[in-house]
Amino acid sequence: METLRLIRTFIKVNIQMSLAYRSEAVIEFLLDLMWMGWELLSLQIIFGNTQSLGGWNKGELIALMGVLTMVNTFMSALIWPNTDFFNTAMHDGSLDYMLLQPVNSQFLVTFSRISIWRIVDLIVAVILIVIGVRMAGDVVIPINIAAFLLLIASGMLVLYSLWIVLIAFTFWFTKFDNNVTILQALTDTGRYPITVYPWWLRIVVTFIVPIGLATTIPVQALRGELGPQQVILYLAIGILTLLVASQVWRIGIKRYSSASS
Repeated sequence: METLRLIRTFIKVNIQMSLAYRSEAVIEFLLDLMWMGWELLSLQIIFGNTQSLGGWNKGELIALMGVLTMVNTFMSALIWPNTDFFNTAMHDGSLDYMLLQPVNSQFLVTFSRISIWRIVDLIVAVILIVIGVRMAGDVVIPINIAAFLLLIASGMLVLYSLWIVLIAFTFWFTKFDNNVTILQALTDTGRYPITVYPWWLRIVVTFIVPIGLATTIPVQALRGELGPQQVILYLAIGILTLLVASQVWRIGIKRYSSASS
């Protein structure tokens, strides 16, 4: 209950902060729509010359675009704002006050900054997924939808865990300001199914920077391509990465020396 109360408080505070920059939020949303239109045009050009891409048809690629939009919404709402917040707190000493609070420090770093307006992007993502599935003509049954939702959550958990590990590296390497550059740079690889990439890049986007676990794998579950054992395996990976990331964070906290001392 205490955790839920804190999350409600963070949301309320961030809504108040967001209201001061409403025009900026509108501009960002319009820019997102512009880029989405460009990506849809790119797909139209690609499928004007071929019937499939890596075994995926046009509708399935649009559904994948919706999943990537969902991932980017998660990144834009939590990861990127809190990355800036964490890096600033590390250098100006305000992280000291967070660590003194009677609340889990990882929780505070995760939810201190929330980009509330990104909820609109989430709605757009769902619309793209629904349209893509209908265009593809795939038969979607409730168990596939359940697997899809679970694997979306698991994939985002993996990305979140990777982010925690990357920012925790700052406790060892104080000049590691660009701690999530690699994560941001490789997120765009999720716009296409991992089957289109060479074998070495498939390994990278599946196990090293696992954007494929958050994009391609959930759509495969929606298409009914994954068996129960595979779904359980990917869920286990999500839970395991969270446990590892939390342990890395705790070890990093022990090494932290106050920036204000």
